[in-house]
Amino acid sequence: MSTPQRKDAGVRIEPVDRPEDIEQAFHCLGEAFGRQAQDGVWTAMNPGWDTPTGKASGAARMVARWRGITTDKNGNPNTVFLKATVPSAQADGERTVAGLAIWAQASCVEGYGDPPSEDMVKAMNLEELYPGNETEQRYLAQVMTSFLRKRNEVIKEKASSTQPAVLVLDICAVDPAHQRKGIAKGLVQWGLDEAKRRGDLELILEGSSMGRLVYAQMGFEAQGPDVDYIVDEEFAGRSRPANVFMRRRNGNS
Repeated sequence: MSTPQRKDAGVRIEPVDRPEDIEQAFHCLGEAFGRQAQDGVWTAMNPGWDTPTGKASGAARMVARWRGITTDKNGNPNTVFLKATVPSAQADGERTVAGLAIWAQASCVEGYGDPPSEDMVKAMNLEELYPGNETEQRYLAQVMTSFLRKRNEVIKEKASSTQPAVLVLDICAVDPAHQRKGIAKGLVQWGLDEAKRRGDLELILEGSSMGRLVYAQMGFEAQGPDVDYIVDEEFAGRSRPANVFMRRRNGNS
């Protein structure tokens, strides 16, 4: 994998190497997506994100995913949890997680990455998120199916190409307390470098209204209009973020 990167203001970017990092990272996600952006999709995926129980559950799900990482035919991890840390204000020599990105290598061809999920209900374990609540389970399944539609289409299309894998920016967030330090760009640049190292893989993502400008500056191009969330009429009034599918093609993509 790409080597750790050091940025301005004492920022260091490198793969997560302990579960405590993910627990801190979940706080960053909550501050960025829950409190700052009020992202209705992220909060639906993380019920109770602003409560001690919800935070613990959300972090535990992320730790389980981190522990279950698979590898491709070349031994590369198919998922990389990438942390951005800064010097701690509480203790000398300690570092605090200020941002997180999850990069995932995906493919429909065995050995080239993890396949796209076709069964969203089972993949997200909706019963665990909303025990006995069919309404919320149905809503989240519909929202995520819409959100990931273009991503999954591209992964399937790539199956017949000479390079059947893509590198997906699954999530990228920076704690608002540490924004404007180049952290988001550093987390994205790591992925660009890693995609090149893995054979000039194409990169894809879903860009939020806040993030898409940064992604565009780094070579990603929007593909069509914002995500069209197809949900039942009873959910029409719920708030959902504006996201656009974006691609960055490299030399062999």
